[in-house]
Amino acid sequence: MSKSTWHKSTYSDGGANCVEARQGTAGADVRDTQNREAGHLSFASQEWAALLGGVRSQTR
Repeated sequence: MSKSTWHKSTYSDGGANCVEARQGTAGADVRDTQNREAGHLSFASQEWAALLGGVRSQTR
């Protein structure tokens, strides 16, 4: 799976609660910026699209 570079979520507060994501053609990965060595969670394209749709429908 070809992946882009990691980027910090716009929903991260800039303090201790930050996550990073990277998208590829088959899905996306998400990791904790303060615990990168612990690995990441991977989501298939359909799962990632559903997650983003749910987040976008919520108010900030």
